[in-house]
Amino acid sequence: MMERIPVSSTLDEETARAEVYGLLAALYYAPPTAELLSQLRVAATEAPAAGGFLEEPWRQVVAAAREGSDAQIADEHDALFGGVGKPDIHLFGSHYLSGFLNEKPLAQLRTDLAALGLAREEGMSETEDHVAYVFEVMRYLIAGDDVEVANLTRQREFFTKHVQTWVPQLCETISAHPKARFYAAVAGFTQAFIGVEAQGFDMLV
Repeated sequence: MMERIPVSSTLDEETARAEVYGLLAALYYAPPTAELLSQLRVAATEAPAAGGFLEEPWRQVVAAAREGSDAQIADEHDALFGGVGKPDIHLFGSHYLSGFLNEKPLAQLRTDLAALGLAREEGMSETEDHVAYVFEVMRYLIAGDDVEVANLTRQREFFTKHVQTWVPQLCETISAHPKARFYAAVAGFTQAFIGVEAQGFDMLV
């Protein structure tokens, strides 16, 4: 009988990282679906990625999902990020990096995405510097099959240029907003997760 091959803890951690980026992308892109909120409400309160530092921020997300109804959380997303005209909070990197939408940071991002062989899908209404899109790129760079693109070096380069430079400021803006409840918890977890990611990439240098 063959011995069971143990699953690599490194592989498990990489899968967890990719899943966190995917979850955050979904939460920021649109009001969470009833199915996603149901999953959050019954989620284990241990962090979905290695590291005890994330556990308390993750508990806050689960608690906030349990406290708010589907409609309340959807309304909060619309109040913060949607609406007609200028939203209360922009979710685009160019706004935080240059003070304006559709500026040089977006052009640089598009250049870097093209170098990775990536482009915005047709039908996607948001520009590529939307936080959800940036997180989806990180998820791909972790979980993708093309090792020429999906590797730690590419992850670190993209994270340093297109995540670390502005997402913490976005999180602080959300957390300070008086209408933010569920999304204040999401922002707190996002900021903690970005901090853990930054430490991990620093160790690679």
